[in-house]
Amino acid sequence: MNKTTLLGTSLLLCAGAATAADYQVETLADGLSNPWSLAFLPDGGMLVTERSGQLRLIDAAGQLRAEPVAGVPEAFVNGQSGLMEVALAPDFAESGELFLSYSCGTREANHTCLAAATFNGEALENTHEIFRVQPAKKGSAHYGGRIAFLPDNTLLLTLGDGFDYREQAQNTANHLGSIVRLNRDGSAPEDNPFVGQADAMPELYSIGHRNVQGILVDDAGRVFSHEHGPRGGDEINLIEAGKNYGWPKITYGIDYNGSQISPYTELPGLEQPLVYWDPSIAPSGMTLYQGELFPEWQGSLLVSALAGKEVRRVELKGNAAGEQESLFTELGERFRDVRTGPDGAVYLLTDSPSGQLLRVVPAN
Repeated sequence: MNKTTLLGTSLLLCAGAATAADYQVETLADGLSNPWSLAFLPDGGMLVTERSGQLRLIDAAGQLRAEPVAGVPEAFVNGQSGLMEVALAPDFAESGELFLSYSCGTREANHTCLAAATFNGEALENTHEIFRVQPAKKGSAHYGGRIAFLPDNTLLLTLGDGFDYREQAQNTANHLGSIVRLNRDGSAPEDNPFVGQADAMPELYSIGHRNVQGILVDDAGRVFSHEHGPRGGDEINLIEAGKNYGWPKITYGIDYNGSQISPYTELPGLEQPLVYWDPSIAPSGMTLYQGELFPEWQGSLLVSALAGKEVRRVELKGNAAGEQESLFTELGERFRDVRTGPDGAVYLLTDSPSGQLLRVVPAN
């Protein structure tokens, strides 16, 4: 473990927000190649994905193993593409099953893919693809890639619109710009909202998304997600089965060249976000903090941000968003992922060719 410790105090953005927390930041691992996702193992170790295609093991003693975990599917690595999420099955302690999202194919024809495998403590076994977004697309942007499990043991996989294919986010005949719900073997559950509809993919759970890179399911079964907007218009949404979240028919952002994407921020039948950010913070990961180390953050969404170089804390008040707080800005890092650890600490991955795994605990 790197014992470097930085002290900080969170910055309140809204008058009346909860008391700011004092914390210290420890470096657990560095030299990671654009780390993307983090999962906590039952024995106290961790798995970390690197977008460049490697799965790394940090053992229970806190040591980063020098050699990547074997058995990882080959990813198409270019631009935003590569190996993305690692997510442990709810029964991982018994089954050893985990899931990996990644981009597969070539620059001319690629997909977001999902694989299942068994982790034996050292390597992956029986790695096999269970789902592939259709159709193939060109380019290397907007893959989504986050995974969450619903209480019924099905999983949600977030997707992107492929950047150059944004109109397809309104087309139920493909998977682009959606969130899909899958059984653990990759098949479509029979009670998915679009099953039986003509010209609709049976895996679809919600549509009208741009690039969803944060998702979680709380203890009540509510699904929260966030997605990248263009210039402005990043969103947090409360996801309901079968709903249309509007992209690109409605948006609070504009195109990168300054042109208008849509004249509308709301239209009948299209869902409104709980939160939108303008200017963009580029949200990249999300956790619901339910630890004991930071009681002032209890029940809040923590959203890691790339362009914002912060973690944004968003208070929840029922099904609505409350006040916000900006965390960890003094580090000056692009944050790719944020997780609540089993110990109640907050864990961060920094987005860099030499990225870090950081642990945030209360200041002494």
